[in-house]
Amino acid sequence: MLPSGSHKGSVSRSYYSDRCDSLRDIFGAREVRVTESGIWVDDRTFPVIDDVIICLEPSRWPESVRARLGSPISPASASDAAGFAEDIQFTFGEEWGTFNAMLDEHEETFTSYFDLVDLPSLREQRLCDLGCGMGRWSYFASEHCREIVLVDFSDAIFVARRTLSQRSNAIFVMADVRQLPFRNDFSDFIFSLGVLHHLPCPPLPEVARLRDYAPKLLIYLYYALDNRPSYFKSVLGAVSKVRARLSSIRNRTTRSAIVTFIALFVYIPLVALGTLARPFGLARFVPLYEGYKDQGWTAIRQDAYDRFFTRIEHRVSRKEILEVLSGAFRRIQVSDRLPYWHFLCER
Repeated sequence: MLPSGSHKGSVSRSYYSDRCDSLRDIFGAREVRVTESGIWVDDRTFPVIDDVIICLEPSRWPESVRARLGSPISPASASDAAGFAEDIQFTFGEEWGTFNAMLDEHEETFTSYFDLVDLPSLREQRLCDLGCGMGRWSYFASEHCREIVLVDFSDAIFVARRTLSQRSNAIFVMADVRQLPFRNDFSDFIFSLGVLHHLPCPPLPEVARLRDYAPKLLIYLYYALDNRPSYFKSVLGAVSKVRARLSSIRNRTTRSAIVTFIALFVYIPLVALGTLARPFGLARFVPLYEGYKDQGWTAIRQDAYDRFFTRIEHRVSRKEILEVLSGAFRRIQVSDRLPYWHFLCER
């Protein structure tokens, strides 16, 4: 969903005209110019819509961007040879266009993700939020850094622009995390939370590849339930079969109804059961309880949407994280706290 009030292909000169030095450094360019038609980076030109720099190839533009800019190139297939999944792009654009409000729970969740990070040390650094969604984590991270680059390949990036409308240190880029247009080491610190496990490829090699762009990475990937009772995996297998069917549905009203049903008759009852089991020390044996006992209705519906309408979902174990990434990073810290697994890598 794109914000209204901007002309087709418009660029806010007031926003990027005084950021040419930053853009030059981020893109590793000799020259950056802001013009009426977009931003020129050496011999490349990128259109800008509502302060979002469009760095996707035209064949990968979301339908809304295509409608505003026009494109003679046919859109990419649902999952093309280069590993681009159009249905995932659509789903996240719809998700964050629907669940676009900052919630009270978001700050606590941000703190949980960043438990391994010394926030004061970020003060003079440039951060990058890869797969930023509606910008909920960048909203808080932007208070602790010199500059932040938000990247997403869906219409969610326009929602993120609105979320950070009061921030003056943010740069917004529509790009694919697997085809970043930036120079090596453009960022001091990259965080990518709940993103790489939705790529049409194994996520851990992608984590290793990102070391070229920053010396420190904070990553969250869905866990393989390796610290849970075995029956959790049986439940996950059933859920995965349901997700495979539901993810093909694109009607917005139908999706909303299904999400409400799942939240009411799956999430809420399990949280209630966990609450009853807690006095007996048995709450951790109830699926979903620990992750959602403090979440409100909107947050639960958003998560249900994410889990049941996203076709691709890779999961990794703590052991796999340490083994696969040990050759790529000098230091890897996996947090023992929720959400599992989030971890900090240092090059």
